[in-house]
Amino acid sequence: MDKAIIQRLVYEGNVQLPKNQLVKLTWGNVSMIDRDKGIICIKPSGIPYSKLSPVDMVNTDLEGTVQENQLKPSSDLPTHVYLYKHFPNVNSIVHTHSLHAVVFAQAGKAIRPFGTTHADTFYGPIPCARKLTKEEVEHNYECNTGKVIVETYQSLNITPDAIPAINTQNHGPFIFGTSVKQAIEHTIVLEEVAEMALKTELLAQQNISAIDQFLLDKHYYRKRGENAYYGQ
Repeated sequence: MDKAIIQRLVYEGNVQLPKNQLVKLTWGNVSMIDRDKGIICIKPSGIPYSKLSPVDMVNTDLEGTVQENQLKPSSDLPTHVYLYKHFPNVNSIVHTHSLHAVVFAQAGKAIRPFGTTHADTFYGPIPCARKLTKEEVEHNYECNTGKVIVETYQSLNITPDAIPAINTQNHGPFIFGTSVKQAIEHTIVLEEVAEMALKTELLAQQNISAIDQFLLDKHYYRKRGENAYYGQ
């Protein structure tokens, strides 16, 4: 894929974040990887979304080294680089500070699957990674953020294919897709189900049950696999 096309796709993904009320100010970023071309493309640091253009998107190599004559990349670039190295099926990553997802990040709680809206996209609870240690924060913070994300997926024996989002404790979510378009869609769904889960827990004011496993299975798999049939 041509570099200019990659920049255009990443630009279009980034401007979808404020359009869908998923970010404020300059918070958040979208990136994309083209493994064949050896390119990672990500939003530049600190530029308002309204001022962005496709040529502002920063191209790096697969180690995160910025190409010449490029703007400063998002400070979250090392996190993205680490995740791309460990999640070979992920081709786009979104990071936001969307309100309801961050509520769960600050509480250090997983977003439980209470209903079918959640089950349509996420095959189980959306986890929250552990807190980083003082040393992990002070040395290679962004890379260590990627490491605790990978650690959490491995410890829970899950993958971004089945659960394409995770919270980082006291920080916010990282969301995954096989394309920029899919990663943005997952980000929109994440914020919706986070709000639904929060309000469900507040309304119930007790430890309510998660969705039945058989109903979770039905809604997740009717959109995926050989026998998928869902559409609306």
